[in-house]
Amino acid sequence: MGTLEYPKPEGVAPGNGYSHVVTGPGQWVAIAGQVALDADGNLVGKGDAEAQTRQVFANLEAALKAAGATWANVVKLNFYLTDMANLLALRKVRDEHLGSGPRPASTAVQVVALFSPEALIEIEAYAVI
Repeated sequence: MGTLEYPKPEGVAPGNGYSHVVTGPGQWVAIAGQVALDADGNLVGKGDAEAQTRQVFANLEAALKAAGATWANVVKLNFYLTDMANLLALRKVRDEHLGSGPRPASTAVQVVALFSPEALIEIEAYAVI
């Protein structure tokens, strides 16, 4: 596999914990939006954005592993939050999983609702392996 590259586009302000562009050769992996459901389908962390984000990242990690990928292969994350006030909790957990190296491109969007009124966060990921 070739190395992922993180070019810095001229004239674009630096991202806060993300890259604007990620490129690299390899097999494309798309991971459906993950919510805070445990292996039995129960919602984890009702009313707790950090607990939900931890479960979402655990689900993403399991999906990456199933595809033969790791966090180092992730090139794009899309965050869907029902309240942007939860972005700080999301960033805290994201930073724990992604470490201090280059970051994937990402988008954060506030949505009216997710699959359940109790779900606060959904994240989808794209990786190249």
